[in-house]
Order: sequence, then C-alpha cells, then structure tokens
Amino acid sequence: MSEPDAYQLYRNLRHTAPVSREPDGPWQVALYYDVKKVLREQSVFSSDVVLAKPDEKRTPSMLFSDPPIHSRLRKLVSRTFAPNKIALQREPIALRCEELMVAMAQHKKVDLIDALAAPLPVTVIAGMLGVEDGDMLAFKYWSDTIFSNIADILFAEMTPEVEKARDEMNAYFIGRIAQLRLEPKDHLLSQLIETETEEGKLSDDELLSFCALLLIAGNETTTGLITASVRVFHEMPEIFAALNKDPDLIPSFVEETLRFYSPFSATVRRCSTAVELSGVTIAAGELVLPLIASANRDEAVFTDADNFVVDRSPNPHLGFGSGIHNCLGAALARLEGEIAVRGLIEHFQAITIVNYDPVDLSQFGGPKSLLVELTPK
Repeated sequence: MSEPDAYQLYRNLRHTAPVSREPDGPWQVALYYDVKKVLREQSVFSSDVVLAKPDEKRTPSMLFSDPPIHSRLRKLVSRTFAPNKIALQREPIALRCEELMVAMAQHKKVDLIDALAAPLPVTVIAGMLGVEDGDMLAFKYWSDTIFSNIADILFAEMTPEVEKARDEMNAYFIGRIAQLRLEPKDHLLSQLIETETEEGKLSDDELLSFCALLLIAGNETTTGLITASVRVFHEMPEIFAALNKDPDLIPSFVEETLRFYSPFSATVRRCSTAVELSGVTIAAGELVLPLIASANRDEAVFTDADNFVVDRSPNPHLGFGSGIHNCLGAALARLEGEIAVRGLIEHFQAITIVNYDPVDLSQFGGPKSLLVELTPK
C-alpha cells in the first residue's frame, strides 16, 4: 500500500495529537468527546462556516446555518423524514431492492455503485423531488460531483466541472419548480413550493438549497452505508455468514457499520469564541474539523474499537452526527441499509471486492465505482 490507511492516521492523531493542525490549515479534532462537543455546542462551534463578503447575499443553507435560520429550514422538511413517515417507504424500497438484486444475480461481476449503492437511494430521494425516471443518471452525477467537491465549493474556487454540474442541476430544478407552481404534485418538492411561512413562501434560491441538501441527506449517506457494508463482507466473510445464520442481527450490523466505516468521515465548524479542547486553545474565527470517523474508533469509548462487533451494545456512534445538525436522512439511510443487506444475504452466498484498495475505499465521498464478484445462491 503506497500510503497509510485513513484509520491508521486517525489512530496516530488520537494517541499523539488529538487537537492539531497543519500550517494554515483547519484544526483537526480526533477524540470522541471533543468531536461530540464540537457537533453539539452550536453557540461556540458555528455551522455558518463561510465568511461572506460585506456586500454578498447568500441563500441560507440548512447544513451551513445556525438557529434561528437553521430551525426554520429544518422544520419545513423534518416531518417528511420522521421515522413514522419513513416507515411507509419500506415496501417500495424493498420492491426496488429486489429488482436490483435479481439483475445483479445475472452477473458474476458487477459495479456495486451502479448496480445497487446508487440506484436504490436515488430512486427514493428522486421521488421526493419529482425527478423523472429518464433524468436519474444526471441526478446521480450532479449529486456525486457536488458532494465530493464540497470543500472547494465552500472555501475555494469551483472547478469548471463542479460549476457545470451545479448550473445544470439548478437549471433542471428551476424548470421543475416553475412547472410545479402551475401543476402541483404529491411529493415533497411540490409541498415545499406551496408552503407558507411567516416570511412568505420559499424563494427559488431557498428551494434550490433544499434540493442540494436532499441529494446528500437521502442519497450519499445510503450509498456510503451500502458500500461500507460490502467492504465489511469482503474483509470479514464470517460476518456475512453470521447474518445468513441470524438475520435478526442486521439492525445491529448496520449500526456497527456506521461506527466502523462512517459515511461522513468529517464535517466542519467555525469557532464563534476562543475555546479549549484537550488542553489546546483554538481562537475565535478558526475552522475546526471534527473527525467523526476517528471519534467512532476512540478506544476510550468503544471496547475493541478497531474490531467489528456485529452485536455491539450500546453503540453510541456519531456516524450521523449529533445535536441539531444530526443527519436529516438517518432513519431513511438505516431503513435502506437494512433492506439492502437483507437482500444481499438472501440472494448471494458470497460477495467480494475485486482489486481491493482500502485507501480508495476510505476517501471522502467514497469510491465512484466498486467492482465486486458475486456467488449467487
């Protein structure tokens, strides 16, 4: 392996420099309780991380805003993602998953991303946004391009590819929004268009912000979870055998996968005031990266932290964040992950990764393709 696995780097940080930075870089926070503090104390660690110019007008984003803006925006969509609402999606998700499994079983080797990890969540979230069937590939391309380049979008210059993806996505949804104003439909985007708030109806820019958010909340999270599950099966085939023997372990397997290979390795905050973490003082205005993937392997919190314990309990992982910004799509991702894993153990005797590369698998945003070899039942 040409470079160290990300989890080896996290381990080194926890043991030698739990709060540290590269020259001119953001502060990296590696320990569980420090990370949890950063995620939960929004009065000190602000999610409004982008420093706008005095004359610059920015559309509020739920991901990168603090109360009361965040509270207002989240309230608008939280009902749709409530567990009781998500439970209604079980049957259509299971039917879609079965279609994908049957298609996968026709091949000895498939690209897991194209065959399952992308189309399963894309189908669900695209339905919420009223995306037409023929636009699914473009929808996924926009999602991947924007999510994997989020740091540049926030703090640097967008590449021409990212700018093109953003402009195409915005143009698509502006067209859909205009259509839905004339002919409302029974889905989330149409409901948001009709929603009346204290400040009036949502603007086109606010609606576009929601569309971009839902790409991450309901799409990238599940793709990462399914990819991580198959990585576990490859590295530890005995876990796959254990789930075959006792499918009731699937929910705890999903939770342990979220801990062991977190869908989001890190997020970002900006200090509102000077603060001390693990004996290190961070000045007001500094950027902080809470390393969620490192926190979830903290030996002070998790017994056998570097071992995958399929029935781990309790499991207070931070895979979906913590505090007011905990992942909006958590219940949906859990449901889709459980259905996907159940489908894999019902249809296949074994699943292994071709050309296994842990460095590629651990990169932010996950791999763009993942060739797997299948042994159907």
